[in-house]
Amino acid sequence: MQADLDYSAPAELFYNSSLRSNRKMVYRRFPTAAEAISFAVEELGVASAGFTTLQVGEERFERGQIQGLYDGADYPLTRKAVS
Repeated sequence: MQADLDYSAPAELFYNSSLRSNRKMVYRRFPTAAEAISFAVEELGVASAGFTTLQVGEERFERGQIQGLYDGADYPLTRKAVS
């Protein structure tokens, strides 16, 4: 999965920043998958976020998979310290 991901491809991120189901779903489009992954992990805290899905082309990644992409050796951006 991770080796095939094109981190430079456009990506869409769907998320609900709360575990409460009455929160509105948010959609954001990013110029690159790497930027979407960075936002999901560093800004949303994808591990503790509610619903989060990353779509790159026809591939979809859920919370744990997104974190795995961020932690992977192929991730092209500089990681910032996440508490």
